Amino acid sequence: MKVSDYVLHRLREWDVDHVFAYAGDGINGLLAAWGRAENRPTFVQARHEEMAAFEAVGYAKFSGRVGVCAATSGPGAIHLLNGLYDAKLDHVPVVAIVGQTNRSAMGGSYQQEVDLLSLYKDVAEAFCEMVTVPEQLPNVLDRAMRIAASRRTVTAVIIPADVQELDYTPPGHAFKMVPSSLGMPHSVPVPADQELQRAADVLNAGERVAILVGQGARRARAEVEQTAEVLGAGVAKALLGKDVLSDELPYVTGAIGLLGTRPSYELMQDCDTLLVIGSSFPYTQFLPEFGQARAVQIDIDAEMVGLRYPFEVNLVGDSAETLRRLLPLLKRRSHRSWRKTVEKNTARWWEVMQRRAAVDADPVNPEYVVHALDALLPDDVILAADSGSSANWYARHLRMRGNMRGSLSGTLATMGPGVPYVIGAKFADPRRPAIALVGDGAMQMNGMAELITVAKYWRDWEDPRLIVAVLNNRDLNQVTWEMRAMEGAPQFEPSQSLPDVPFADFARSIGLGGVRVEKPEDVEPAWRQALASDRPFVIDFCTDPAVPPIPPHATLDQIEAAASAVLQGDSDRAAMVKQGFKAKIQEFLPGGRHREDRPGAEEGQ
Repeated sequence: MKVSDYVLHRLREWDVDHVFAYAGDGINGLLAAWGRAENRPTFVQARHEEMAAFEAVGYAKFSGRVGVCAATSGPGAIHLLNGLYDAKLDHVPVVAIVGQTNRSAMGGSYQQEVDLLSLYKDVAEAFCEMVTVPEQLPNVLDRAMRIAASRRTVTAVIIPADVQELDYTPPGHAFKMVPSSLGMPHSVPVPADQELQRAADVLNAGERVAILVGQGARRARAEVEQTAEVLGAGVAKALLGKDVLSDELPYVTGAIGLLGTRPSYELMQDCDTLLVIGSSFPYTQFLPEFGQARAVQIDIDAEMVGLRYPFEVNLVGDSAETLRRLLPLLKRRSHRSWRKTVEKNTARWWEVMQRRAAVDADPVNPEYVVHALDALLPDDVILAADSGSSANWYARHLRMRGNMRGSLSGTLATMGPGVPYVIGAKFADPRRPAIALVGDGAMQMNGMAELITVAKYWRDWEDPRLIVAVLNNRDLNQVTWEMRAMEGAPQFEPSQSLPDVPFADFARSIGLGGVRVEKPEDVEPAWRQALASDRPFVIDFCTDPAVPPIPPHATLDQIEAAASAVLQGDSDRAAMVKQGFKAKIQEFLPGGRHREDRPGAEEGQ
């Protein structure tokens, strides 16, 4: 058995069933071992190493297991980095196995020689080691798997090409030998009783309680619902926690932040008590004003507590178990006026979303595209949104229910993970349908190439449905709107204008399904066709770039900045003003309250 054979053997012992990778001579030894091992674990060939890393992230996000990716030395290892940073910043367990030049060539300025230990020092700070003798295994690989899983982060194992070809020799019972064992023990940390009582005292004293949940609360759904019911609280969701609670619950206000909902913004503006569970949501401007609310945080990671807000009590522990111990200490609210206000605001918001989706656009309103999907979603669907304006509509128009799962690049907010995320999801659970919402910019960047990966593997999936919906507006739309709103600058066409690519035609050319939609009346039939398809499907929605992703807290300054862009000659200024007004006016139709009618309202909101 060679070192390369043993690496794959040990991965199998860790129940690793897929490795997302791309070939290169720096891992030739591993590739040969894969041949001898009859492709176990399965080598999933991406079109690019960055996509392999994203696919490992998607696999890990939607399976709850460690994702594994592999790449050659030099450029291959470099290409992995963006996907690995996506995993690190979203607290996703991923192990990267990368090749390196022969030991004899190290330090010789050899071809493709890169100092990988230095390069990976930040992204794999929890554990990054190079194997230089066979006896380092299995310890190095075991620690990489165990640390990635336990700390929910990225680890890396670097194996020089010549080491891969050595005969495997296990560590012995001798000085400076490090034997190892399999297994990932599970423990559930809980806070001390006195800390729980302090938290209960804060929460019991409040009259208007807001709860913010993130992905760390995903396994505590029942406990979060019970806590919200006892406290009479409203619940907002960070984008990475969008699938923590069902949006059918009337007190769930939806997403928070720039891409969030107005009721979530109002929840934070008007509460007097805040409970944050499993979230490191970074944008403090969307949390209550400092001093306005007493606050409690629950997080399993002691390094992440006390951030973002002046919390009075920080509880370090598993979300579900901590809430189970906290619940008996909480006093049930008999006065429910706060809850009724939250529910009224939330119901009002969904009415606004429906009306905004119904606004005419040229040719198709992107909000209608996503809103029309909402009612058609299978209860077990896996959703991914790419970065850009597509994330706005994912955050605001899709209501989670049943066993739906959803994610995006939350903290890194990188372009391009939408399609590889759902590819990873299909390998995590091939029985579930998956849908990616992506912009044309992200699709041109790398999504089209990964359709080739879809075409290569889809017949292996029990449910063949993988739908890629492209919001094709010929514009890098999110950046365009940020330029208008934040810089007061007009659209800079050389950077923002995109060519119109026939995405559906390309999909059909490689054996997938595809349709182009240019009329609103064709939107829902296209979704139904894709959901009924016997193969993966691409829908090329021709959408209007002038439909604005107006933030829930839109200020006079931002409105004036957008107006300034018009005055400075924005190429799309007429449509922008028209669509912006039509969308914003939906929030002020009869049946809702103006922001300035509420206590503590800010001018112009």
